[in-house]
Amino acid sequence: MKNRNLGKLAVPIGVIGIIVMMVVPLPTFLLDLLIALNITGALLILLIAMFVQRPLDFSVFPALLLVATLFRLALNISATRLVLRDGDAGKVIHAFGSFVVGGSLVIGLVIFLILIIVQIVVVTKGAERVAEVGARFTLDAMPGKQMAIDADLNAGLIDEAEAKQRRADVSAEADFYGAMDGGSKFVKGDAIAAIIITVINLVGGFAIGILQEGMSPADAMNHYSLLTIGDGLVSQIPALLLSVATGLITTRSATTGDMGSSVTSQLSQNRLSLRIAGCAALGLCVIPGLPKLPFLLIGAAVLLIAQRVKDPEPLADSKPAAEIERPSPDSPEQLLGEMRVDPLELALSPDLVDLVDSNGGDLLDRVRALRRKMALELGMVMPPVRTRDDLDLPLSSYAIRISGVDAGAGQAPPGTVLAIGDGLQALPGRAGVEPVFGLAGKWVPAELHYQAELAGATVVDRASVIITHLAEIVRQNASRLLGREDVRALTEMVKRTHPVVVEELTPTLLSLGQIQKVLQALLDEGVPIRDLVRIFESLSLRAKVSVDHDGLVETARTALGPAIAAQYASGGRLAVITLEPMLEQSLLESLRPSETGAFMAIDGMRAEAMVSEAGQLVEAAEQQGITPVLACSPQLRLPLMRLLRAGSRRVQVLSYSEISGSTAQIETMGVVNGAYAGAA
Repeated sequence: MKNRNLGKLAVPIGVIGIIVMMVVPLPTFLLDLLIALNITGALLILLIAMFVQRPLDFSVFPALLLVATLFRLALNISATRLVLRDGDAGKVIHAFGSFVVGGSLVIGLVIFLILIIVQIVVVTKGAERVAEVGARFTLDAMPGKQMAIDADLNAGLIDEAEAKQRRADVSAEADFYGAMDGGSKFVKGDAIAAIIITVINLVGGFAIGILQEGMSPADAMNHYSLLTIGDGLVSQIPALLLSVATGLITTRSATTGDMGSSVTSQLSQNRLSLRIAGCAALGLCVIPGLPKLPFLLIGAAVLLIAQRVKDPEPLADSKPAAEIERPSPDSPEQLLGEMRVDPLELALSPDLVDLVDSNGGDLLDRVRALRRKMALELGMVMPPVRTRDDLDLPLSSYAIRISGVDAGAGQAPPGTVLAIGDGLQALPGRAGVEPVFGLAGKWVPAELHYQAELAGATVVDRASVIITHLAEIVRQNASRLLGREDVRALTEMVKRTHPVVVEELTPTLLSLGQIQKVLQALLDEGVPIRDLVRIFESLSLRAKVSVDHDGLVETARTALGPAIAAQYASGGRLAVITLEPMLEQSLLESLRPSETGAFMAIDGMRAEAMVSEAGQLVEAAEQQGITPVLACSPQLRLPLMRLLRAGSRRVQVLSYSEISGSTAQIETMGVVNGAYAGAA
């Protein structure tokens, strides 16, 4: 706790101290100590800039740059005060003015001017430009990066926590480069201030030496100029270190390791290049007049390094194509493999194979992540997706097949992204449609995705379009994808944690086939089957009375009632459409049993009127942004749902027993009564 409080107070106290230094005179000993601290601190900042893994790991650098610049200017002001007042600014400045520059005014001025030119023209100017461009590009890329994060989250590649962290990193990166764009101006301004302060010290010292101290012009110039140049060098060496650190931070873009490791690994990754460079250095020895020893030493050292560098790891040994043993196309194994029908297949046209290429395509990784997402969402293990190319498909197209039958298809032209929105007429490309929601869009060249975002469009890459389409197909056909073997695996999973539940249910009461039909019916109605323990417990109780399929499904739904109702609740409210009591009683009396389940024996006109009115009420609610459900008695729920589906109405039908277990507040959106009135 003490260390944390000390760190919290250190910077504010230090900044206040810097302001005080500009006003209050300092003794020479304290000035020497602070100058040593300034040089050491600048060197430390430079080393940290070289060893950080990525620029964002040193996000405090722009603020630190401002504090260090203020500290250096405060030292410059304090040293100027001592030079002009006492003719002495401590041992450090005196050493730089006499020993480092050899006691020569000309040498000191030349070295000082060279340091200023290197700092302003070379390092600071370049770092300023890189920071400016980096800030602009980072801000322009923010929408695309946010879309990529959302696409990875929707595809199941990352979870919500990682997506939140990545969004924070994107925002922090934009703030960092924006701060660096302004921070680089501090360094440039500091260099200009150093030149002005040095000129003022030279003129002021010369005047004080002659007018106040009674020195001769030569003595005054010699004494004060050496102190002034020493003060300038003491200030500009840390400034140059910070300028170099600024340049290193702003130019670290494509590497993720520390700079030393990255430079060493990348410069030594090619043995042939090192050998050629070493031989070239040795070849320079034959040029007349050049000293041979330096080039011999350098050339020999480079050749020695080349011998110690390892060649890149070769690819795994593989036999030539002619030597690979392939089974005969007429062999039983080959024919059986071709006869097999995959439960889920993604076929790509030949020009879309780059999506599954190991050198940049991430479609296969997204498919694997989608399996995990579907397992957590639906409670079933999505079958492996066989991804292959299909020469019969038109170019730029793909097809999703279930058991060999096309379940969906779409377009994904190479080198493009799908822009969804209005105002895209000015951009080149061809019209396209988002396959899940049917939104109109345009396939524009990938290099124009920033322009599409600026036009207000939502930009989605090709892999995200395919994965989103595949996920929707899996949701719609989950019941078809749940096989008998999958049910056995799920049952074994439950048995490991709740053995009594499974032993009581199967095979004594229900077979795996009967359990499969119940689970398929739940999935077909959009009910996740994750809570298998509760489902199995309810089936055990119902199966002791009757093994009627509809009764088993309704029992399982009742057990999952609160979870089902929660799917359609929003903001703690559940929008409900009800049946007029007399109509509901009439429908209950019309129920008739059959081999495929109960049905309502009503005339066609009455059924059509009821379906139409229910659809109108649902559409009216959806226009208000509300998705309602139709509530009815448990005996009526399944026949009514089948009737609505036969009328092409995707209305969710819940029974009163399912809604009663919900904690959401019930909000009535309308009553269906037209069918009964029409019948009368």
